Amino acid sequence: MVELIPAETPELEAERAFLTEAHAALARMYQDVLHREIPVIGGEDNDERFTNESNALAHKQRTQALVDLPDVPLFFGRLDYEAGTIEELDRIYIGRRHVHDGLGAPLVIDWRAPVSVPFYRATRSDRQRVLLRRRYGFSDAAELTGFEDEPLIGTEAADVADAFLRAEIERPRTGPMRDIVATIQPEQDDLVRAPLHPSICVQGAPGTGKTAVGLHRVAYLLYTERERLSRGGVVIVGPNRSFLSYIRKVLPALGEVDVRQITIDELITQPAAASDEPETARVKGDARMAHVLRRALWSYVGTPTAGILYSKGSRRYRVHDYEVVDIVSALRESTRYAPGRNALAQRIAHAVLVLMERRGESPDDRVQNAVARSKPVKELVDAVWPRVVPEQVLHRLFSDADFLAQSADDLTPDERAAVLWRKPSRSWKSATWSAADAVLLDELDDLIERRAGSLGHLVLDEAQDLSAMQLRALGRRCRTGSATVLGDVAQATTPWAAGSWDRVLDHLEKTDAVVAELDRGFRVPAQIIDFAAKLLPEIAPTLGVPSGVRTVAEALTVVQTDELSFLDTLVAACRAALTGEGSVALIAADEQVSGLRDALAAAGLQPALLGETEEEMDTARLVCVPATLAKGLEFDAVVVAEPARIVSAEPRGLHRLYVVLTRAVTRLHIVHATPLPAALNQR
Repeated sequence: MVELIPAETPELEAERAFLTEAHAALARMYQDVLHREIPVIGGEDNDERFTNESNALAHKQRTQALVDLPDVPLFFGRLDYEAGTIEELDRIYIGRRHVHDGLGAPLVIDWRAPVSVPFYRATRSDRQRVLLRRRYGFSDAAELTGFEDEPLIGTEAADVADAFLRAEIERPRTGPMRDIVATIQPEQDDLVRAPLHPSICVQGAPGTGKTAVGLHRVAYLLYTERERLSRGGVVIVGPNRSFLSYIRKVLPALGEVDVRQITIDELITQPAAASDEPETARVKGDARMAHVLRRALWSYVGTPTAGILYSKGSRRYRVHDYEVVDIVSALRESTRYAPGRNALAQRIAHAVLVLMERRGESPDDRVQNAVARSKPVKELVDAVWPRVVPEQVLHRLFSDADFLAQSADDLTPDERAAVLWRKPSRSWKSATWSAADAVLLDELDDLIERRAGSLGHLVLDEAQDLSAMQLRALGRRCRTGSATVLGDVAQATTPWAAGSWDRVLDHLEKTDAVVAELDRGFRVPAQIIDFAAKLLPEIAPTLGVPSGVRTVAEALTVVQTDELSFLDTLVAACRAALTGEGSVALIAADEQVSGLRDALAAAGLQPALLGETEEEMDTARLVCVPATLAKGLEFDAVVVAEPARIVSAEPRGLHRLYVVLTRAVTRLHIVHATPLPAALNQR
């Protein structure tokens, strides 16, 4: 590890004094906002109440954004410009938020501001009028410990930036993910600062920082497009709660506190208490289900066999059956289900009004509405275009084999058998739904009546694992907004994964998105990347092999033992990993991890189990991680138990193993008694 901390110097003391001044200035900014009177508009109408509530919410968010987080340095870099580059300011400090001195003079410039761009992109061949770039080192308690200078003129060596990147990555960690704002690389910066539209899709190999890019992109977009995004909001969708807990502190550290971070199951609010077999879930997640649901829903609309006779006083008005057939046919092709049902009543009523006018009457809208609500019209509409709810349609589809066959001719007989309930509930009102069913109910809900509104921006992390139907549900919530799609097709572990990025973007209805690739692994040592990449020809043959930019001494250790010695060897590996600094994870197949946790505890170690309590995860150095929850997480050292059991636990086990093998930032130790998968034994 490169040492970046200089000896104590007067200049270092001056920088610490400036940091103290910046903290004091931020505290004054916080107090100014906290005690600022919120304007209140008098009156009781809805618009004024809404304005007052919006003002109060904006004040609360602004106050939260100015909280000085004790473990977050206020600045991480400095640029010294040529004289006259910036009016009255040739030196700027760059940090996670803007800090001024109370009179408007900036003490710290927000990293997202245009003037900060050269910190990430200036080079010796393209200085952008920068003379010197300074990077600061901080302890975990945010104490300024040192700095390194990178002159962009002269003959000095220009490897300081790489040394700083390596030192920052290898700084020991525990608890949640840290931001990478001090070490964003040029290719990452291009994506972070990409415009709001079009959407972007990032294919990122392990350790390339795609999650960090997505989070910093959110912070950047909220800086440049805050008013635009505030109307629809920003949502980050992650694969599970453990992952979201891991990333939860990044945006608050960047001053952004008003971003929802949820799983797709939480976004789709239909309760899910049942579970599906993998093949059943795969079929239910297939894009063909959209056509199945559409046919099932519209099969409820029948062909009129009779017209209506409407009476008003002594007069009779008849709308013939063929006229109703034409109205129904036209509506089926131009509307959703519920609006179509409402429109049918109005269209029939309008036909009655035409008959009234032909007899010299002058009916108005009130008459038309009265006709639409009349008993003959309501009876015809109920018979031809009945009112339905999503649960009613899906219950019939999965419990009635004939109805399923009629609606699902796109599916094979085996696929229809996979989704057909063996013991259907008596009524849709008492049915128990799975997570995959919840997505189908969401699709039906949209087919019946379109959801209003759209998110301003949607971030999908680990998007390669989402099914086509899940992607459609997410796309509906972001019809007019943009998206940042993050993932790695080599890490697609679900049997219902949508496949290529073109398919993913098509299901999201973001076909204009720009697809970019990150293939330089900053965070995973090259030895580990090369070892895990042996799986790529089998799991993702179209992908190139990622490159690691760091090598670490003794980064990879593979130990074969026998069944009798396995636990002792595993405990010894974990104990050895704990002699170093930072976080340690033991990753194993889900069915095995709880027993291994107990074995570690019996050996005197103090392991936490991922998914039990968030508080324990923040402080525990040794964490036992079920393989299915490892995605997106990082640890200083990782011990992997029995790779073969991870592979055999699920249909896409090799993909899961690729994920598991690439979680270590410094060292990976593999312990196995069962032979490794054949691909890992290849040279």
